[in-house]
Amino acid sequence: MFEVLESRMIVPNMHQLVFDAPAVAKAAQPGQFIIVRAEEDGERIPLSLSDWDAERGTVTAIVMNAGNTTSKIAALETGSRVPTVVGPLGNASEIDKFGSVVCLCGCYGIGSIYPVARALKAKGNTVYTIIEGRSSYLLYWEDKLRAVSDGIAHITRDGTIGFKGHVSRLGEVMASFNDRIDRVVINGCTLLMKRGSDETRSMGIKTIANLNPIMIDGTGMCGVCRVTVGKTTKFACVDGPDFDAHEVDWEELFQRRKSYVPEEARPLRTSRSEKHKCRSMKAGA
Repeated sequence: MFEVLESRMIVPNMHQLVFDAPAVAKAAQPGQFIIVRAEEDGERIPLSLSDWDAERGTVTAIVMNAGNTTSKIAALETGSRVPTVVGPLGNASEIDKFGSVVCLCGCYGIGSIYPVARALKAKGNTVYTIIEGRSSYLLYWEDKLRAVSDGIAHITRDGTIGFKGHVSRLGEVMASFNDRIDRVVINGCTLLMKRGSDETRSMGIKTIANLNPIMIDGTGMCGVCRVTVGKTTKFACVDGPDFDAHEVDWEELFQRRKSYVPEEARPLRTSRSEKHKCRSMKAGA
């Protein structure tokens, strides 16, 4: 069993969890992920590593409460224990001296891009971070990202901070850095990665996306996480999760990610607390 050392909501619907997992923390690298179960016989879900401390033996993940299983993970209390924290899984992100790199992130990807930006900066790159979200109150970890970035910018759909709109304004935002961008790394939801890569394709900028398909075992045995990259079938868990974003079949990925949406979301729409059920039963008695 693995102890939950910290569990808290950092912005609406986004939760930060710190697990006691020394073996994982010792081997963790940027871009990798863990598989977590909230309960025995529960669903195994992949969570990108957002931070770790090898000396303390801890790993940190940012979880978006979007369905049945993520709601159970988000509900975990500090001091509770979970049966599974497996990892690190997947290949580490390529970290080299590229020049000027933009780290584009949104949603849970704001957390997972942090170790990538940190490693790129340590390698001597000029790092610019662009944080995207619906509104400023949904953004987090800016202090951590600012500490490893040479410049930081925001895109919010309501314009409460930074550029107003969506990632379709990426070219304008990157131009504001007054630098030639050599590489873009994108972490976040599928739509952000797809639209971000659409923008950089016309610019001819090498772009890497950290893909997020449905997974089960995370070791290449089940084949659930298959994606098409460069017209070739890949398994995101063992061949990725980082891939050349311009070679990803995004439409296929969108369709595969929708496979279990009804099953995942239904419990959130229909479940009621035990206390409410008891009151309803008494009222009807």
